[in-house]
Amino acid sequence: MEQNHVLQLGQNAKAVETIVASASPKQKNDALAAIADALIARTDEIVAANKKDLDAAVQNHMSKAMQDRLLLTPERIAGIADGVRKLISLDEVVGKVEEGYVRPNGLRIQKTRVPLGVIGIIFESRPNVTVDAATLCLKAGNCVILRGGKEAFSSNVCLTNVMREALASAGLPADAVQLVMDPSRESANALMKLSQYLDVLIPRGGAGLINAVVQNATVPVIQTGTGNCHVFVDASADLQMAVEIINNGKTQRPSVCNAVESVLIHRKAASALLPLLKAKLDEHSVELHGCASTAEILGDCVIPADDADYATEYLDYKLAVRIVDSVDEAMAHIARYGTRHSECIITRSLENAERFQREVDAAAVYVNASTRFTDGGEFGFGAEIGISTQKLHARGPMGLAELTTVKYLINGNGQIR
Repeated sequence: MEQNHVLQLGQNAKAVETIVASASPKQKNDALAAIADALIARTDEIVAANKKDLDAAVQNHMSKAMQDRLLLTPERIAGIADGVRKLISLDEVVGKVEEGYVRPNGLRIQKTRVPLGVIGIIFESRPNVTVDAATLCLKAGNCVILRGGKEAFSSNVCLTNVMREALASAGLPADAVQLVMDPSRESANALMKLSQYLDVLIPRGGAGLINAVVQNATVPVIQTGTGNCHVFVDASADLQMAVEIINNGKTQRPSVCNAVESVLIHRKAASALLPLLKAKLDEHSVELHGCASTAEILGDCVIPADDADYATEYLDYKLAVRIVDSVDEAMAHIARYGTRHSECIITRSLENAERFQREVDAAAVYVNASTRFTDGGEFGFGAEIGISTQKLHARGPMGLAELTTVKYLINGNGQIR
């Protein structure tokens, strides 16, 4: 049943792929405006659907941080609609000529941006992704098949219906945006095998989801999301700056992939920094997991940390701490436990800053700034489909350009080889 349902979604998307890919910028922008207006007009309906998911989350003892990921309020819905409207103002990427040249034989060659085609997205918890992903794919001329988690099912169904009706009202095919109506594992597996219809599959969620997709998919995959992000506080760091950056990275929104999960502190800075840091984090009841040296400074409040703690993406008010003796030891720790998402050094040493940025293997490497900036909007892309942690096709925040590929257009006047 699940396989037949997903197969039908693929056929539906493929049937309208050319219409969506060839839609004019005005057609796409009109559709985006219709979606934004519909989100606002139907806010009460969306909130009511979201309440069903939230009630189930409470019954299932979902953590407060994960409930926050799930929550849709009128303010958040307005923010989602604003995000859609911002897409309208972004430059058109489809048809952009990356480069053009004339060969000695007179052939004119243009490397041109075209849509990827049909994109599948498997994601968890966050219903805002339903709208973000669909509208980004649409702006880039793609069809999208969405498969959300069961914890946000009612919200996702409502949001998808709102968007599909808005698309139809604007003259574009409703099947440009489709939702898998079965949140079971079988439907996810069916989507992973939909090679005949999907051009790429993008998983957004925790390590378990991403690993399952990477290991089982026959469709090309772009890995996004898992963020075991570190802040290394160097010996020369401004301690107050360190406290503010770590606190922002951990507590502003702990349930997202660019939140800080581990802090590495140079031994020369540890005794002065840790009491200041703990006092700030106590305002948010952050649970500290640390090495023996951390416990020597802070006492029994530190839960002894092991390899599992340093490898964990907590997505919660929990933080792993380790004291190190050098920038080399910090970078070795990051190389072992990091997920190549976002890493930060806080330092006054230009040499250490440049070396850290040069040698740490991650999509985004910061000096003296919060990892929370790893975001398409913050990078000036307008929006993002996710943060790619791999190296092929796209890396870092994936904006509109990353949802396209290239086609070479060649014009001649009778040339033969």
